[in-house]
Order: sequence, then C-alpha cells, then structure tokens
Amino acid sequence: MKNKKIFLLLIILFLFTRLYKINSIPSSVYWDEASIGYNAYSVLKTGRDEWKEFLPLHFRAFGEFKLPVYIYSVIPFVYFLGLNELSLRLPSVFYTFLSLILIYLLVKRIFKEEKLALLSSFLFLILPWNFIFSRTGYEASSGLFFYLLFIFLWFVFSPLVFDTGKFSLKIFGVMFLLLLPLIISFYSYNSFRIISPLTFAFLFLAAFFKQSGSLGKKLIFLLLSFIIIGVSSIPIYRLYRFDSGAFRFQVLSLEGERKDKLIAFARNYFSHFSFDFLFFGGDRNLRSQMPGFGEIYPLSLPFLFLGLLKLVMKKDFKSLFLIFLFLIAPIPATLTKESPHSLRSILFAFLMPLVISLGIIDFVAIFEKGKQKMVLNLVCFSYLVFFGIYFLRFVKTYNLVSASSWQSQYKQVFYDRKDLIRKNEKVVVSENYAQPYIFALFYNSYNPKEFWRSVTYNSYDRWGFSTVYSFDKFVFKKVEDSDLREGVLVFSDKEMVGQERFLVDKILVRDKVAFFVYQK
Repeated sequence: MKNKKIFLLLIILFLFTRLYKINSIPSSVYWDEASIGYNAYSVLKTGRDEWKEFLPLHFRAFGEFKLPVYIYSVIPFVYFLGLNELSLRLPSVFYTFLSLILIYLLVKRIFKEEKLALLSSFLFLILPWNFIFSRTGYEASSGLFFYLLFIFLWFVFSPLVFDTGKFSLKIFGVMFLLLLPLIISFYSYNSFRIISPLTFAFLFLAAFFKQSGSLGKKLIFLLLSFIIIGVSSIPIYRLYRFDSGAFRFQVLSLEGERKDKLIAFARNYFSHFSFDFLFFGGDRNLRSQMPGFGEIYPLSLPFLFLGLLKLVMKKDFKSLFLIFLFLIAPIPATLTKESPHSLRSILFAFLMPLVISLGIIDFVAIFEKGKQKMVLNLVCFSYLVFFGIYFLRFVKTYNLVSASSWQSQYKQVFYDRKDLIRKNEKVVVSENYAQPYIFALFYNSYNPKEFWRSVTYNSYDRWGFSTVYSFDKFVFKKVEDSDLREGVLVFSDKEMVGQERFLVDKILVRDKVAFFVYQK
C-alpha cells in the first residue's frame, strides 16, 4: 500500500511538472513541431498530408521525411482541442507518462526489486535529460515508449515462445504481439531504426543459447522474425533507396575520408560520456536543455559510478544486457555531425535513471539497517531539491533564453498580428529564419485544400529541404525594397534604409529586433 501511495505521488508530480504552462513554455512551436501539427491537421481534415499524399508512412514535410507515429498520435488531440501548442504537445506527455509506468514495471520484472523500480521511475521523472522532450512535440517520446514496451513484452513472453511445446498459431500470435512495438519504434523516431534491431539481435542471441526450447523452434522464430521485420521495413528501404530520404541522411552524416570519419565517430561517441555534457553544460541546443544544467545532476556522479561498477562486477544476463544498451545508446547521435546530442541518444533517458538507482541502492546498503531508510530519504530529498531548482529556473527563465531557438518571432507574426495581416492584400515575410510558411499554416489552421490550390514552391535548399515560395496572400522570400508598395505588409529581418516613415512595428526576441514591420 505504501509503495502504491509513493507511485501515485510520482504520477501527480509528473503531471504537474509536465502540464504546467505547457501551451506557453516553450514560448512557441518550432518548425518541426509546426510541421507535425499541421500535417496531423491536414490528415484529419482531408486524409492527406500537406503534399496531398494519402495516409503516408513517411511525411515528406520539408523534404526530410518525418515519421508517422507521433503525427498520427496528434490527430485525436487536434480533433478535440483544435490545432495549437496544447494538442501538439499532449501526446508527448502521454507517451512519457506511459514510459514512466513501463520503467517501473520493467525494472520490477527484471530485478525483482520494488524499491529499485520506484527509484528508477522517480529519477526518470526528475532528471533533466528527458524533461523538455517530455512536454514538447518531439517524436522521440513515442519511440522510447514503444522501444521500452518491446523490451518489457520480451521479458514477459519470450519464455513462452521458446520453451513451451511445438510452434503453433498461438505462439505465432504471441511472437507477432512481441515484435509489433519493435516495428512501431522504427516508425516513431529515427534513432530506434538503429537501436531497436541491435537490441533484438542481442536478446534473440541470448535466448538462442539460454532458453531450453528446441533448435528447430528457435530457427523458425528467427526466420519468421526476419520475414515480419523485413516486410515491415520495406517502406523504409524504399525511402532511402528510391526517394530523397537518403539525401537528408547524407547531409547530417559525418564527412571526410574514412580515417577522418572514424576519428569523428570516436570523438562523437565519447563526447556523450564527458563530464561537461553529463553534469554541467548538457546539450548546447536550447530546444534540448536549460543552459547551466547537465543532462543529469552532479549529485549523480558517485551513484552512476557505483551503478556501472555493479553491472560490470555482476556479469549476469540482465547486467550484460544493460551494459550492451549503455554502449549502443550514443550510436545514432555519433553517426551525425551534431554531438553530443541528447535527443538522438534518448535511450540514456531510461538507462541513466536505472544505473544511478542501482548505485544509490548499493550506497544505501553500506549503512546500518536502522539508518538505511534515513539515508535513502536524504538522497531522494536532495534530488528533489535539484529538480526544484531546475523546474523553477525553467518556469522563470527558459522562455527568455530560448525564444529565438523556438522561432517565437513567427508566432508573433502569424498569431499575434492576425488582425494586421487580415487588413492587407499581400504579406511578404523574410525567409531568413527558415520555413515561415509552416507557421502561417499552423497558427491560422489554414484549410489544406486552399493551400494546395494556391501554393508555389522553391527548389531544394543546400540542406535538402523544400521551401514554399507563396500561398494565398503570403510570399516568403528575401525582402527587397521593391516589395514595399501599396496594400503590401512587409516583415523584413533587416531595416529598410530610407523607409523609416513606413515602419509600423518591430518584433523583438530577447531585446533584439527579429522583424521590422513596414506598411505603405
């Protein structure tokens, strides 16, 4: 009963810290969020995405091909709440909430320790690694949930698949149920297209040598698994082989000769274990982390060391499995130019709390039995203090320091100045801050059919992204003096010399002018 009350308190803490001002912190949606939201809206209204593709498995979006799971998850929220920050971000809260429960169940299943399960869930809730991702429209939240669901189902059902009787239709059904979340993780977030197959291979090989089932049954399982996974991966193959999805990967991937790539790979890989990244500076992208905080609190250093030491010393299956996951977690981020990268290494958001919890349990065990409860409570209270500082700083200062990273200037254009836009026949918006059209669509809940009728496109840019030149009354381009004429509202990222008398407004981000607004 006491443990249930503790877990209930964790749920209340989670819901409060994730839902508090979720529609206003961060200050606006950024371009990927806006794209996810609008494509969900378009599918809801028409059954097609912004490119008129019917119920796609890969959403072309800007040309980088977004994955479908999170986008389709947004649809019911948009249906009930409309197209806004809340409907876009609630699915992430929902998936993270389910992950919180899964971590508790998974750790309890693997380690048979209630205290360890509660502590792992507690740290998953309060460590910075996943905090911002869990209350914004990031695809990774769905990917992490389905990945954890696969691991949980594996530990529950794999003995049934391998150890019981002959291979039957019932066993096939269980096997398919087991593999389904693995497959869904492929279509949730790109990192799991690397992590999930590696995890499956490890678990299967372990079961192959460990479980007592017949060799024939194991081979049948392997063959059917390859068929199921292979067939489900055909759209992924087509994307990278025949469509332009591979171009985006080439743009983001490591450059140079083979030797240079190997050096960059090693540097990127080990950067995820640096003290600065983990404990002090964190991810430098302000959409991923609060400045001045690491991905985990400095308090965690000794516990992380003790937890890793315990895993290395134990050498049982569960320890080897966690060490394996710890080693592969940075790989998706390591393959790209931006490293360390907390989002692409999102698996650490689950692993770090678990390993740190193992270290805390070992640390507490050093003390006399009568003092262990007090020491554990003191450690947990210390973590709550760190989290309290982090959360208060997030609420008070995050919007101030991160507004430009979240492209809040576009919200000020297309949402805050709707009335001004409505009064003009044509609106020219500088494209300097990237993909302004998607914000116009998102903040106006623009009818997809009307968008298709009027849209014109630019060619692909150097990053492989497609850009919209115009639709309806909007034009998105590099602003020139000739754009300023009667009936035209101009949002220029630079001051137009000699046109001061037509300056009607300024849009500020962190006390810097993002747009000069002109009207004749």
